[in-house]
Amino acid sequence: MTFSVHGLPVARGVAIGRAVLMASSRVDVAHYFIEPDQIAAEIARVRDGRNAVVEEIRRLQHTIAQMGPKEAPHELAALLDVHLMLLQDEELISGVKHWITDRLYNAEWALTTQLEVLSRQFDEMEDEYLRERKADLEQVAERILRYMKGVASPAAQASPAARRKTQQELLLDDSVDVPLVIIAHDLSPADMLQFKQSVFAGFVTDVGGRNSHTAIVARSMDIPAVVGARGASQLVRQDDWIIIDGDAGVMIVDPSPIILAEYGFKQRQGELERGRLARLRHTPAITLDGQKVELLANIELPDDARAALEAGAAGVGLFRSEFLFMGRRGQLPQEEEQYQAYRRAVEGMQGRPVTIRTMDVGADKPLDDGLRGETHLNPALGLRAIRLSLADPGTFLMQLRAILRAAAHGPVNLLIPMLAHASEIRQTLALVETARRDLERRGVPHGPVKLGAMIEIPAAALILKTFLKHFDFLSIGTNDLIQYTLAIDRADESVAHLYDPLHPAVLRLVAETIAQCNAQGKSVSVCGEMAGDTTVTRLLLGLGLRSFSMHPAQILAVKQEVLRADATRLASWAKQVVEAEDPAALLAR
Repeated sequence: MTFSVHGLPVARGVAIGRAVLMASSRVDVAHYFIEPDQIAAEIARVRDGRNAVVEEIRRLQHTIAQMGPKEAPHELAALLDVHLMLLQDEELISGVKHWITDRLYNAEWALTTQLEVLSRQFDEMEDEYLRERKADLEQVAERILRYMKGVASPAAQASPAARRKTQQELLLDDSVDVPLVIIAHDLSPADMLQFKQSVFAGFVTDVGGRNSHTAIVARSMDIPAVVGARGASQLVRQDDWIIIDGDAGVMIVDPSPIILAEYGFKQRQGELERGRLARLRHTPAITLDGQKVELLANIELPDDARAALEAGAAGVGLFRSEFLFMGRRGQLPQEEEQYQAYRRAVEGMQGRPVTIRTMDVGADKPLDDGLRGETHLNPALGLRAIRLSLADPGTFLMQLRAILRAAAHGPVNLLIPMLAHASEIRQTLALVETARRDLERRGVPHGPVKLGAMIEIPAAALILKTFLKHFDFLSIGTNDLIQYTLAIDRADESVAHLYDPLHPAVLRLVAETIAQCNAQGKSVSVCGEMAGDTTVTRLLLGLGLRSFSMHPAQILAVKQEVLRADATRLASWAKQVVEAEDPAALLAR
């Protein structure tokens, strides 16, 4: 039966494929693809985990048999019998083998996927006693997962490139006939990082807002996505046919042939539009009145430099270095590893400037090590970004040294996030100088960097003179600036409708920052989601912005808007929009 689930549209386009349910588990589960030659090893890991749990239960049964009824009631022995029966169930084992062999899922992913399939079967049972055995099944699977967590997967040691399949490889692979789409309760940035450039054509999550980090990464991957689709992961079954309409924010389950044909046509139209935009790649970004505009790329990993070049980026305006620190299970990257990563990005941009932001972790991008992974009541306002770096100067100095060393290989800008106090500025500049002296003392080659600061806290936007005195350039992080100005958690779908980039207060802070930088001859860019939003490109041009940094997938669409704009004529109109009580109404004209 066809039905639809509505959520928030966060990444445009249409995706059609089979559903891959990412079941949530109380045990952290890695999700990645393995190589065909690793199938046997992954099946063996599941088998060993199952056998270990079977042996554990048999030991418990032996112990219980020697106890009296008061120490070990009959119900406990019966429960262990049920668990043993479930562990030896052929449908569980054969199902896990299927997901590993046919879909090339890693062992943990295969087990949780089969758990989801069997759980749905238990839910449909009429007998109440049998329905309640679902909880036993979940406990059994969790025990296997906990055992497996202590046994490293050979596939997990492979490089990311080795365990991902591209869309083209997927279509050529006989084992997987159709594209896949992810349906999940939520996806962490680390999950998204694993799936980047993978086989998935799109995704839907139960929770999230338009500007949650999951949504932002979806836009960077240029794949259709819907978030905040409450109940989606409960309503969809493994392998259901799914249509994701990223423009309307709708997921259609089990579509009819007519609906499939309609969305297939829409999908092809989108591909034709992308083909037309691709012809603009080598066209200089110059407005109708001759104003040169710099279109830069936001990247998460060094290898993203290739996508930036392919999109015609003039450089990297934001390298989110925190992604190097995620998913490390407490083993943070050391100076040499960071240096090599930054160096690859710098060399990959072939002489174009690369702006590296120091790690901005916390809020919706937590680290998973014990020290920095603590739970805070409001992580967006807690120990994050530069606050965390200053609280851990050893780790911060290590990153600064790595960035300075990478600057010996090409033009590098150093960007500091979430500054708000003059004291933070002084501490940061002192540590940059300390890192430089450390390298000089060690005789390690390093290069000069331009220093910049993120304007993403209203307090920073209100003391711009202090920032302009100390920094070479400023970068407006509109995502957090909107969040903090309007007191909105951008990852919370319940208040997502209040997250408004066109709120008069937000626009005035952005306009004032651009104006003051231009007046003092300091460069300024916008690197938040507003930079890649073509509905506000003309407004930002009219406000005097000449540097936009966005995901590579958005560059060509923004360039098209730039080529059609007359920045001089837009100036007076932009001023009216900023001063209006309802800017959105003027923008729509």
